[in-house]
Amino acid sequence: MAAPAVLLLLIFVGVPFLASIGFSLYNLRLGDPRSPTFMGITQYTRIFTDPDVSGAFLDALLHNLIFAAVVVPVQTALALALALLVKKSLPGIGIFRSLYFLPVVFPIALVAIIWRLILARGDSGLLNSALSFFSGGSFGAQDWLGSGLTALASVIVLSIWQGCGFQMVILLAALQQVPPELYEAAELDRANGWQRFLHVTLPGIKTTIVFVALYTMILSLRVFDQIYVLAKSGGGLNEDATRTVMYEAVTAAFDENNIGRASAISVVFFVIVVILSLIQRRATREREG
Repeated sequence: MAAPAVLLLLIFVGVPFLASIGFSLYNLRLGDPRSPTFMGITQYTRIFTDPDVSGAFLDALLHNLIFAAVVVPVQTALALALALLVKKSLPGIGIFRSLYFLPVVFPIALVAIIWRLILARGDSGLLNSALSFFSGGSFGAQDWLGSGLTALASVIVLSIWQGCGFQMVILLAALQQVPPELYEAAELDRANGWQRFLHVTLPGIKTTIVFVALYTMILSLRVFDQIYVLAKSGGGLNEDATRTVMYEAVTAAFDENNIGRASAISVVFFVIVVILSLIQRRATREREG
């Protein structure tokens, strides 16, 4: 029964990963008529020791960690709040569930265009116009995407807005599996709403919350699409303040035509993501125990 899934994983995950390890050992460039030069682990050592390479890689890794540290708790908490909100059986609640989930199905190009209009610099930006209107003109126009202080925060807000609906659906399904009898028993014990949430709801969906947090962290660490589209679509995104590890790998592969370095970055980042995932899983398992 598991053979088809395992086969697909081997073809589309295992084989490319092994190929990346092999490519990282060579000075491989697309279109170069010369044979690839074997370099051993030189690409890996340069990532951590060569100032021209290690500086950009460590900055990108820091951006990834900041992104994940903000997105994981905020998006999980917001998704849980929305799931609790749409769990109620009210007239037209299906419309609200669809609206909250709608950003998930939007293609990333459309999401980038929407947020490029919202965060555009000057008075033409929707956010700047709204802030100027409600502040009576005292709030000056900001370059949200171009400023080094707000560029990464803007991408974080965009990502939370787009991905929150997916986590909401997963948590909503978990909430609907909590036995109603537990809430009835809590009400008989005169537990208020907050107490029912702490002692009935959270224990009932603890495993799902752990899964959502872990899944969100993995997605946060491999963030690339939003940044690439905003940077390449004329949105004025400050690339130095938002470059991630995946962005560095794609830049090395297609802008610098250095497939070996891009493969080495990908392999190193894969190991980092696995380690962080295991640490998070171990920490949440201890809390569950």
